[in-house]
This record gives sequence, C-alpha cells and structure tokens, in this order.
Amino acid sequence: MISVKEAKNIVLNSVQEFGVEEIPFLKSVGRILKEEITADRDFPPFNRVSMDGIAIDYTAFKNGQRAFKVEGIQAAGSQQISLYNSANCIEVMTGAILPKNTNTVIRYEDVSIKNGIATISINAITEAQNIHAKGKDGKVGDVLIKQNTKISAAEIGVLATVGKSFVKVAKQPKVMIVSTGDELVGVDEIPLEHQIRRSNVFTLVSLLERLHISSETAHITDDKPILKSKIERFLQEYDVLLFSGAVSKGKFDFLPEVFDKLGVKKLFHKVAQRPGKPFWFGENESCKVFAFPGNPISTFVNCLEYFYPWYYKSVGIKVEEETAILNADVSFKPNLTYFLQVKLSSRFGHLIATPISGNGSGDLASLVKADAFIQLPNDKADFKKGEVFKIIPYRSF
Repeated sequence: MISVKEAKNIVLNSVQEFGVEEIPFLKSVGRILKEEITADRDFPPFNRVSMDGIAIDYTAFKNGQRAFKVEGIQAAGSQQISLYNSANCIEVMTGAILPKNTNTVIRYEDVSIKNGIATISINAITEAQNIHAKGKDGKVGDVLIKQNTKISAAEIGVLATVGKSFVKVAKQPKVMIVSTGDELVGVDEIPLEHQIRRSNVFTLVSLLERLHISSETAHITDDKPILKSKIERFLQEYDVLLFSGAVSKGKFDFLPEVFDKLGVKKLFHKVAQRPGKPFWFGENESCKVFAFPGNPISTFVNCLEYFYPWYYKSVGIKVEEETAILNADVSFKPNLTYFLQVKLSSRFGHLIATPISGNGSGDLASLVKADAFIQLPNDKADFKKGEVFKIIPYRSF
C-alpha cells in the first residue's frame, strides 16, 4: 500500500497527450486552447467613442467656449467624418470612430441641445475623456490569449474580435466508464430486495462532463471470461477506462486478475487513504486504467483527487490547490489520509470547512449535504479547529 502522495505522483507521471483539433470557436467553451491568439490589428482598431454625446476640440473649451454649433453626426459603424470648424461640435454615438479634428467627448447628460446648439452644462472636463484610444488594449501582434488557457465566454469575445472563427484546442480523451456487479440494475428498473440501481457510473459521467469530456458507459457482470473479452476490446478502442467496483478482496473482485491477463501493467493497487483505499491504477501502451472501489464516496473522491489532476496535466493546464479553515475539531486514528466531507462557507474572505457526518463510503446521499472534501494528512490523529488544509471542492462556491 502506498501513500496518497506517491499514488498522485505515479498518476501524474503517466499523463498522455491526445492531440489537437480545430473546432468552431462557439463550440470551444470549456476546452483548452492550443495556440496563441494574437491581435490581427490594433485593439481597438481606432479611437473609439465610449459615450453617446458630442465630440469637440478641447482647446475651444479650455479657452472658455461652452456653446457649440452641431456640425454633423458620427454614427457607430459609419465612415469617419471631420470637424471643419474647431468652434463647432459633432454628435457621436458609443462605438463610433472619433471624428477627425476632435479629441474630447462630453456625454449627453452634461449637454443640452437646442436649435442646433449644444451647450455644455459642466465646468470641468478633461482632454481625451470618454475615448477608448486606438491600440490601448493591444497592438498588432500582441498576445491576447495565451496557449493552454481554458476558454470561457470572455475568450469567445476576443476570438470573435480577432476573426478566429475556428480555433485549435486539445482533443479530449476517448473514455469508457464501466460498472461491474450482478447486484446492479438499470436506473429505470425496479430492483429486487438484494439489488440496487447503477449510480456510480452516472456520477462519473457527470464528473467528466464538468471537464467537457464525453464518455460512454457499459456494465459487465461478475463473469471472468465476459470481463476479459469486453475489457480487451475496450483497451483497444479507448484512451481511458474508468471502473467502479471489483478491485477489492471479494471473491468476485476479478478486475486485477483480468487486467494482469490482458497485459495491463499495474502501477499500484491500494492507497493509504479513507475512503477509496482499494484504488487500482495501470496502463498498457495506449490506454490508462483507473479502477476505483465500488462504494459511491470512494469512486467520487478518487475521480476528483486522481483523474482530474491527471487530465489537467495531460492537456497542459495548471490548477491551483485550494485550502480552507477547519471549523471543528476532528479525530481520526487510522494511519491513513482522510478525505472528510465538508460544507463550505465564507468568512472575511476565507473559506470555512464544516465537517458533515455520514455513514461511511457507501452513503451516497451524504454527497448532497456537502460541497467538498478536506484532506487531512496521515501524520497525526487530531486536527484542530482553525487549522488550514487542502480541499477538493465539487460545487462552485
């Protein structure tokens, strides 16, 4: 049995690249950018009016002039016009190019216009106010979005602005999620007294969807020949296999034996943690295998603690660890890393983690009551209120 740190290092040293694909930019939210996005022209490309109002030559105002004859209108999207008389003004709309021979915009709220004369009602303005200067946000060739950025709505706007209708992103792994066990039935079935509905596999599907990874699912009965036949095919067709169940010490926990017969190299089996100790991880030349214990909390926390960081490193992004302040004393005697479910709150800018009591790793319903796991190290047994530890959040907070 190895430590959580050792297991994490082994997993992170087994990352793989899935390649790059080019997709429509509107389909790229949540994906990992695999090219630098540069400005194809100055950003903004012209001196842009940022308020509806009038544009003037500031010198006239500085010399005491407050009433200006309206010489024309500069609409957004129209070609640039010129102010021919510096004693006059031009009405301008937000987003329009600044008219030639003007250098200051006064908003309509500070102006009254009557009979073609605009009178400024305030005594203090500054030169170049309400103008978004050409190139202020970026010059031609400047990097606007760095490679390995996770694309959000903010990046979509920039992609549109620079004309990137297609964008290069990291390909997603092809994933199969497998449940095992004769006690499991479908979600829409009525289980017998000795049966339960499949749930872990759908939890994993949802956890992967948070990463914008599509997955397929399968269920295999506790039969070694059938397991071997189906897993052999999956190993050839998928980049990653995620299993839930059949990796512990039960008489029907056949997966480690089947993996061995299929030539899947075991990198570790069993981690000094609770929950999720029987976790099995291995690989062949083309596929990674994450075989999680079948208890719901074990599957859940192992996916977050091991698969998520493995995926992030594989696609080239760094994720900062989060911490929280423990809100109650906790005692845990076994020499294991303890992933304790907690409810998160915020106080004076700090995350506070309040422990949630559950009924062990099989208590699926307890996940609904919590927001995260707090990771309590195995080097001591008593953890005090006010101490800070790493958290693994699974809800936005």
